[in-house]
Amino acid sequence: MTDEAADLRVDASAVPAVPAVPAEPAGPAGPVPLGVVRTPTGHAGVDAHLARLADADHLAADGHVEVYEDVHRGLREALTALDAPPVPGPYENRS
Repeated sequence: MTDEAADLRVDASAVPAVPAVPAEPAGPAGPVPLGVVRTPTGHAGVDAHLARLADADHLAADGHVEVYEDVHRGLREALTALDAPPVPGPYENRS
């Protein structure tokens, strides 16, 4: 062996160990937040309903339906309220 070949030897203690393949998880993974950004709308009622969507991040998939239905109901009520005629104040009906 030449001196050049001797210089190319690698010290086995300097090589990092190859990590073992992780075992399969024992059970299904828990809920993981989706990380969806909710941009404020400027309407407090709508923003409160949209913030409620974050509750679904901590629930299993079968619990999402209840949260989504509640948010949908609240947003529908907010939209319906926009179509309602304004209620006159106590002094607006003067004749």
